[in-house]
Amino acid sequence: MQHKNKNISNGVMLNVYPDSIGEKFSDTVSMLKRDDFKDVFSFIYVLPTFFNSDLDRGFSIIDYDINKDLVDIKDLKDLNELQIKLKFDIVLNHLSVASPQFKDLLQYGNESKFKDFFINWNEFWEGNGLKNEDGIVIPKPEFLQKLFMRKSGLPILKVRFPDGTEQPYWNTFYQQITYNPIAVADLQNIKGLTEAQSMFIVPLVNAAINNNQDFTTINFEDCTPLKSEILQIIEQKRSYLGQMDVNAASPLVWEFYEETLKKLSDYGCTILRLDAFAYLHKQVGESNFFNKPGTWDYLERIKKIAQQNNLMLLPEIHAEYGLHLHDEVANEGYYIYDFFLPGLTIHTIENQTSSALLSWAKEIIAKRYKTVNMLGCHDGIPVLDLKGKEVNGVYNKGLLEDAEIEKIMTTIMERGGRVKNLYDPSGNKISYYQINATFFSALGEDEQKLLLARAIQMFMPGIPQVWYLDIFAGKNNYEAADNGGSAGHKEINRTTLSMHDIEQGLKTEVVNKQLEFIRLRNTSNAFSGEVKINDAEEDILDIKWSNGNTVAHLKANLKTKNFTIDHTENGLTSTMYF
Repeated sequence: MQHKNKNISNGVMLNVYPDSIGEKFSDTVSMLKRDDFKDVFSFIYVLPTFFNSDLDRGFSIIDYDINKDLVDIKDLKDLNELQIKLKFDIVLNHLSVASPQFKDLLQYGNESKFKDFFINWNEFWEGNGLKNEDGIVIPKPEFLQKLFMRKSGLPILKVRFPDGTEQPYWNTFYQQITYNPIAVADLQNIKGLTEAQSMFIVPLVNAAINNNQDFTTINFEDCTPLKSEILQIIEQKRSYLGQMDVNAASPLVWEFYEETLKKLSDYGCTILRLDAFAYLHKQVGESNFFNKPGTWDYLERIKKIAQQNNLMLLPEIHAEYGLHLHDEVANEGYYIYDFFLPGLTIHTIENQTSSALLSWAKEIIAKRYKTVNMLGCHDGIPVLDLKGKEVNGVYNKGLLEDAEIEKIMTTIMERGGRVKNLYDPSGNKISYYQINATFFSALGEDEQKLLLARAIQMFMPGIPQVWYLDIFAGKNNYEAADNGGSAGHKEINRTTLSMHDIEQGLKTEVVNKQLEFIRLRNTSNAFSGEVKINDAEEDILDIKWSNGNTVAHLKANLKTKNFTIDHTENGLTSTMYF
């Protein structure tokens, strides 16, 4: 007889936005209450639109209060009754420009209580660079070349203070400045400006805004002597979107972290994912990504706060395998994300070879890594992570060769995927990063391949995290990707499923077969035991989990894509054929 698994290292985790299914989080909870989903999941990872946020689909946090438009406190009580535990994010590196802290800074400028809560770029680099014609400090070349960029150009957002000055603030990720239309009433305090002149200026300015015209080139004709005052009004009316890096050297930031972790624990959080933590520690002369020992010092401080709130930490870090940062994080006792599995699984299935996948599986086992793995997720399919890396003049091999990684990328792109790249400080592309596609579409929308990929995931060591759309064999959403703006590539894999979609999906084999062996993974005591990789030909996968007399055994033929799962308990063996 199978038993509900309550071991944090063994249960399966569902990954959703609060509105991924139906219209509100209550619809996801309703789905989980169905008999079809009984005992399928022990955890649910709810992405941060659970909280109040304004862009980047939740990762630009305004505050960590519950987003009442999508979530009700009753949803949390219902999950508790289902014995499903919660995983949340804390976005350590940044907050939204709409956060109370940054709004206070915009309102009060240098008099704000939160002046040092964020990072003034010029103050940070003072004495270590020269100002350009725009008043921005350009760090010395030896410092600039160490910066790791997530977008082209310097990672700054210029904001306007109440005194009219432009202040550059560190902004690693997303930003947008919007110039809002002006009205006649906005110009009424400009002395010497007549109403007729105001009525001439307003459509002139608004047309320039619509056409993205440089305001300094506008011909104000007889109002030209008042041009500077008019331009000030235009600038005062602009608004911002952005994820502003916080200054972890400020005690106020750590007070905020303490308040936030307690709040998340009170919601019922068990696992806390540390988003973008590797960008948090910044120091002149060091990389802005996982510099040492500063990053370790901050991580230890967060760990102590987490322990006080009974939270298990999961640091999120994307880096080349050859850099071995995953090894360092694991050696400090942390769970790590297995960002290697998605690409390795595609490589294994498409090339009918198990060697690279099993090499990684054996490393996990030998080094006793504690991992959370996945196939699809809210972000892209990682490819940078698989690469080798030169460290101190020595090249450390990757899990795959560059040509093999390129082949994965080409295959997914030919099947409709979109690509995300990384940039150097001059705006030049230096590396691919990840590919955006549903995992089903990445596999050529072949149901047998998807079932085999899911079986591989369920038998790999680690906590399996399952993207909601993959269960229902979701396909690339090109319309959403095309209409999604600067981050639209991610929307290709974020389609909302209606309750009707759920009903229809549950009538299909590809959904029910996945649920069948996800349930086995979530409930069988075999997966609390030892895992063994059995010797086999390169086109065969043979993985066995054993815990006393309870055994789960996967045998897969990579050529035919067919596989079996044997499960033995209390002397009885049942076999699933796929």
